[in-house]
Amino acid sequence: MAKSKKPAAGRRDFLKSVMAGAATLATPGEALPAQPVEERSMRAMPLLPPMIESDPPADSEVLTLGRSGSDFMVDVLKSLGIEYVCAVAGSSFRALHESVINFGGNSNPEFITCCHEESSVAMAHGYAKIEGKPLCIFAHGTVGLQHAAMAIYNAYCDRVPVYIVIGNNLDATKRDSGYGEWPHSVQDAAAMVRDYVKWDDVPISLQHFAESAVRAYKIAMTPPMAPVLLVADSELQENPIPADAALHIPKLTLAAPPQGDSGSIAEAARLLVQAQNPLIVVDRYARTQAGIDLLVELAETLQAPVIDQAGRMNFPTRHPLNQSSRRSAVVANADVIMGLEATDFWSALNTMHDQVQRTSRPIMKSDAKLISISTGDLYTKSNYQDFYRYTGVDLAMAADAEATLPSLIEETKRQLTADRKRALQDRGVKLAAAHDRALEQARTDATYAWNASPVSTARVCAELWAQIKDEDWSLVSILRHFSWWPLRLWPFDKHYQYIGTQGGGGVGYNAPASVGAALANKKHGRFSVSIQDDGDLMFAPTVLWTAAHHRIPLLSVMHNNRAYHEELMHVQRMANRHNRGVDRAHIGTTFEDPNMDFAKLAQGMGVYAEGPISDPNELAPALRRAIAVVKRGEPALLDVVTQPR
Repeated sequence: MAKSKKPAAGRRDFLKSVMAGAATLATPGEALPAQPVEERSMRAMPLLPPMIESDPPADSEVLTLGRSGSDFMVDVLKSLGIEYVCAVAGSSFRALHESVINFGGNSNPEFITCCHEESSVAMAHGYAKIEGKPLCIFAHGTVGLQHAAMAIYNAYCDRVPVYIVIGNNLDATKRDSGYGEWPHSVQDAAAMVRDYVKWDDVPISLQHFAESAVRAYKIAMTPPMAPVLLVADSELQENPIPADAALHIPKLTLAAPPQGDSGSIAEAARLLVQAQNPLIVVDRYARTQAGIDLLVELAETLQAPVIDQAGRMNFPTRHPLNQSSRRSAVVANADVIMGLEATDFWSALNTMHDQVQRTSRPIMKSDAKLISISTGDLYTKSNYQDFYRYTGVDLAMAADAEATLPSLIEETKRQLTADRKRALQDRGVKLAAAHDRALEQARTDATYAWNASPVSTARVCAELWAQIKDEDWSLVSILRHFSWWPLRLWPFDKHYQYIGTQGGGGVGYNAPASVGAALANKKHGRFSVSIQDDGDLMFAPTVLWTAAHHRIPLLSVMHNNRAYHEELMHVQRMANRHNRGVDRAHIGTTFEDPNMDFAKLAQGMGVYAEGPISDPNELAPALRRAIAVVKRGEPALLDVVTQPR
């Protein structure tokens, strides 16, 4: 299009003309107060960015091009089977954004609109624990990565694969001040998160990007899994692909998980078979349903009790060998204890007393033999202390526990004699009886405060189960602050029915991770439900809009105890320690005066919501209404005012 040769009106002339028109339109009774035109215009008009007046360039500018580097980058992402990109729009990856939605057809990957980078990464965190593979995150330069950092740390501590691509403007001569590219650019973009990503790279060519992108995916998916990060320079994204470029995308071949060696497996089997009271401790063990089934087979072969530390869904909760609620008793009785991906093995075997002087003591026998099978021995960094207290063991296999179990089961069966099998059956009968007693005790405990208002957490758990028990359900939230009631009362037996904790303990994980897990469950037709902490939701409430916008079906039941209750208890403990009373412990720890209305918050984000509900008798009808909304493919939230725990 030919450019006009008429010089552009100056900013001041334009403002004068606007204000002159306004004065002409005013009625005599509405005359503008007498003041200089310049001062009047500056007060009445919004401030505009500075405009630099100059002649048009002598040479015409190139405004369109064919395929750009970002198109090829999207081809690479498609080759990896990445289904979604979660992102807050940012100028440093504007070309990638456009290529995903136009060149890539907004399909595999599909762009998921987020409102905070922490939500983007936490969604990926929850998604990966359901789907078993990463989705992609786009983040904008320095500020986007800074927003994402806490969620990246959670995923790192939880050993979950998250695939992160951030934009950056490395060439200082190409940065546009009008877009804020100077403060949003950085020499070493990954430096701020390098301590808690598994690998990062800065490709300087498109072929380099292709190879690093495939390498990053492979590294992220090799146990121990963890986030990876690539920096996509804006010039590399936006420049046209050279006509003579001979680009190709390398073949992705995932590495087989490392397995324990045959000698160690034989020794572990010998110890377990000969033990009078073996015990299995699991944490982040099962990645798939096969992992759960293998552990059931091993436990039944040995008739050995299992303690599940709840880092994943590892072992059926109603199985008679599940002794998770009897940790102290079974640990104290064990003579051989095997940890499978037991991240915090020490805490399963010892107690810690948080007094003025912190003390600890073992609860296991002094001569008990310890076996560890864990990829934790393959990957440890120093600065961030997510590796927990050192546990001295008698036999350590630096291997993936799920991949090692088939060989261990085979060797265990080979070493078992008929006489030994009969002895093991007697042990299994006693453990089953203990399991039944513990379950009955949990059911009895759940009846306390049944009709209380605010609603007891056990009542919420029971009412929720009554409504979803016939669905193909998936509980996609953490449960630590809910007294673990679902794991104590519900029958969990599928790997997607519980996804564990947030890893790094970062508040703000639960809401977006639940939405991400629900996104993964959506194509499988599963019913996703989250028990949502109130303080956690306030860190990232806009993820409710993401769920509404993308029609992600999820039932969120608020655990609205109107406090950071764990912190409230910490302040109470300190007040007691100093003999000052607990009457002021609510300061800085509670959400009252005014109370938060989560139903209105959700409605404002386009989510169906009811509440606040404080009468337990109103809970079941409200659940039925909300479940109907979720089953038609939309998110719903119930604001339930609850007891603290």
